[in-house]
Amino acid sequence: MADRMEPSEELRLLEAVLMVVNEPISARHLAGLLGFADPTAVRTAVIELNGRYDRAARAYRIEEVAGGLQILTRKQFALWLRRTGSVPAEQILSSGMLETLAIIAYRQPVVRAELEAIRGVGCDEVLRQLIQRDLVRVCGRDEDLGRPFLYETTKTFLKVFGLQSIENLPRFQKILQAESEIASRIRNTLTDQASES
Repeated sequence: MADRMEPSEELRLLEAVLMVVNEPISARHLAGLLGFADPTAVRTAVIELNGRYDRAARAYRIEEVAGGLQILTRKQFALWLRRTGSVPAEQILSSGMLETLAIIAYRQPVVRAELEAIRGVGCDEVLRQLIQRDLVRVCGRDEDLGRPFLYETTKTFLKVFGLQSIENLPRFQKILQAESEIASRIRNTLTDQASES
């Protein structure tokens, strides 16, 4: 843009664009579209806008999800917004779907045979349902015999789970550490109960 806008005008323009887009939009794209110096300037403006929203106790804020920025309502209003019927219902996933989704998320791209070997059961129907819900997609074919499909998570997966990117998943070591701490607490509780008896 030839003429430089006042900071408040930049903020209003950024806010206006984020209010009308239905999908997360990258900071890089916003910078080019709105004439910001770079993506960092966009993120700085987002921090300022979120500060204003927080001070004014607004029902929404700008969040970074699925590799982009989007205005989202705060979680505490979800129940009320669902009652209006204008917000999609919460997706209920079976334990089998969650297990399969977790395996795909951490091991992607992955073939069905690997999923079934880890879970110990067939995954055809579960995979079909995850693809139907746009949480998983076919991302190519493996080079192994028969060239089986490879599966990976989608942008919808990132949005549903509130992740900016797949790198934001909790790391395996953290999960093992948490499991170890829980197992230790259970052992201590059982030991204490046994000694009281």
